[in-house]
Amino acid sequence: MTQHSQRPTDTHACQDRPSATWVFGYGSLIYKVDFPFLRREVASIEGWQRRFWQGSHDHRGTPEQPGRVVTLIPAPGNICRGVAYLVEHDVFEHLDHREKNGYQRIATAISLGESAEIVDGVFYIAVPDNPAFLGDAPIEEIAAHIADSHGPSGSNRDYLLQLAVALRELGDDDEHVAELERLLSQRHTPDS
Repeated sequence: MTQHSQRPTDTHACQDRPSATWVFGYGSLIYKVDFPFLRREVASIEGWQRRFWQGSHDHRGTPEQPGRVVTLIPAPGNICRGVAYLVEHDVFEHLDHREKNGYQRIATAISLGESAEIVDGVFYIAVPDNPAFLGDAPIEEIAAHIADSHGPSGSNRDYLLQLAVALRELGDDDEHVAELERLLSQRHTPDS
């Protein structure tokens, strides 16, 4: 796939809101916090699950060999864990640029921490009709794709491993991420 989806994310999900908005992170926003925030909470959203189905031409791959990064897909009854950040609206200029490769902001209810306080917020999702969307594939093919991809932000393998560690630190054993991590560890050992 050589098409780019370099337009900024849709901004509809934050209009007509107070000066600060909660943003739910489920991928690199968990561990790569390169933006200011007012508050950070372990959080979850309902009805979604994490999948390595989005192509990355600009961070973990190239136009010739896009990497694979996470998006969320609908999963009724599922709980997706991550981190929520309360951010001022001017932070969205940075986040929208960071998430530009096929992601859109979607409004959602976010459950915060142990209190389970429900707040309105947004998350970024790669919709299936964006040009960078790679979609489902056998898990072994996804693992091989991740193992072989590298971009300006580093190796796709590092993205997966950093996410796996960050999720374990949150107490989340995401089966999709854990299986990809297991497959990559079998594929690449320190002696190989």
